[in-house]
Amino acid sequence: MLPRMTDTPGMGDSGGAWSFATAREPAGFPAVEVEGVPGVEHAGGGSRTLCGIRGRYLKLFLHHFRPRGLASCRKCRVLAEAAPSRPCGQERLHDLLLQDAEDGPLRTDLLATLRRGARIAVWITGPAKDLARHFARLDRMTEEAGPAAEALAAAGTSVTLARVEDTDRQYLVVLPADARARIARGAADAPPATSPGTAAPR
Repeated sequence: MLPRMTDTPGMGDSGGAWSFATAREPAGFPAVEVEGVPGVEHAGGGSRTLCGIRGRYLKLFLHHFRPRGLASCRKCRVLAEAAPSRPCGQERLHDLLLQDAEDGPLRTDLLATLRRGARIAVWITGPAKDLARHFARLDRMTEEAGPAAEALAAAGTSVTLARVEDTDRQYLVVLPADARARIARGAADAPPATSPGTAAPR
């Protein structure tokens, strides 16, 4: 399962308004260690480290290489810091939706929300049943919750799910591996929906 990812909008490096250009992120590399040489972290880059050590001698860690860490390889540090930056989470999700979601009012609104820098509270890949139970918040979605639930149910063993939080609303994005993305929306502070005939809690 991929880790949760959060992106919070802020001011750009130049002090201007938030934008995709000002929110670009430093390149990320997995942290690895050379077998038999403990205590020095390297930046993984495909089949070898950035400094050139081949993959069969490496042990992978479950965190990213920290260029400024005390244990970081000096050569990997220089190469990692010189690597091109990458698009922020909002831009990556925006471009995925342009490709994978049907055009419509919800997609249009969510794309505009992402361009304003709305927070991505969750972006995770894992078992569809677990994500539906713990992260989807389908009971808080008031628009297109049915199709989103159907996409989760049909996803099989694995699916990617994102939840975007704006000032007064939240969006659920279901990204199946072999089907079109589904988008649902609800108010940010909406209480859980009640079943027909069930009194709302007081």
